[in-house]
Amino acid sequence: MKKITPFLWFNDNAQEAVNFYVSVFKNSKTFNVSQYGEEGPGPKGTVMVARFELEGQEFLALNGGPEFTFSPAVSFLVNCETQQEVDHFWERLSEGGEQLQCGWLKDKFGLSWQIVTSVLGDMLQDDDDAKSERVMKAMLQMHKLDIAALKQAYDQA
Repeated sequence: MKKITPFLWFNDNAQEAVNFYVSVFKNSKTFNVSQYGEEGPGPKGTVMVARFELEGQEFLALNGGPEFTFSPAVSFLVNCETQQEVDHFWERLSEGGEQLQCGWLKDKFGLSWQIVTSVLGDMLQDDDDAKSERVMKAMLQMHKLDIAALKQAYDQA
């Protein structure tokens, strides 16, 4: 296991979430799943902890009960190179969830994601303040990021 691993607390649907996330990301896998015995908040034989990996990042998912829920204060950023990638992750991860502004979404489990393009950071950090301001203004009008529209805003004279 890596030195730092995100640990995700679910009420009772950790296995469903793990299966969903593994289906969305190409380079992913489930390592192992442990189940509750006689003791614990979950019924005997149900999933307690599932260890999985998405694009080289390990995660643990726990069925811990209803005490804690996800908040947008913590999100996962998915850095995309192409519009096709943006579209894929946006559509899949927002299924049954909520599409928010500026590339943010909440999935059906309540976990927050940012689906962004790698060129966005470069455009927003450009030394030309007018260019970065145009890109920011364009982005604020979007839900799912549109790379062509961001580049058009950036290149305007």
